[in-house]
Amino acid sequence: MSLTRIVLVFIIILAGLSFWSCQSDDPDKIAERDRQSLLKFIAENELDAIEHPSGLFYVVEREGTGSHPELNSLIMIRYTGYLLDDKVFDSSNGAQLRLFNTIRGWQIGIPLFREGGKGMLLVPSALGYGPYAQFGIPRNSCLIFEFELLGISQ
Repeated sequence: MSLTRIVLVFIIILAGLSFWSCQSDDPDKIAERDRQSLLKFIAENELDAIEHPSGLFYVVEREGTGSHPELNSLIMIRYTGYLLDDKVFDSSNGAQLRLFNTIRGWQIGIPLFREGGKGMLLVPSALGYGPYAQFGIPRNSCLIFEFELLGISQ
């Protein structure tokens, strides 16, 4: 391979890397895109959603009457998780989880409810799995969870 071809290949590679880095994820742009996507979902589904300062939205169907879980609580929860296109990616009829082992959106949103509470969390990607594809969930995906908080123990 001639020196000219090597230089040309090198320039093409550098140009490609430069283009790719320009396409990198800007957290502020992603956060705004997520917010707009969630607001659209809320409007289309006529939800009475509350916006948390973290960027999470939540819908209270039933607040519950028990105590609020803490970050170190063991929770028993029934839930269905899906994407904005209604594709279900996970569900459980009674999972037991330590709240601190869940995504940040749950760590913020679940304690807004009491034991026996039922509702919905609309999670921006930064409070979900962010830029990492997980469990069939595309990177930078907003997540929707319908849930019922069945029990709490310390």
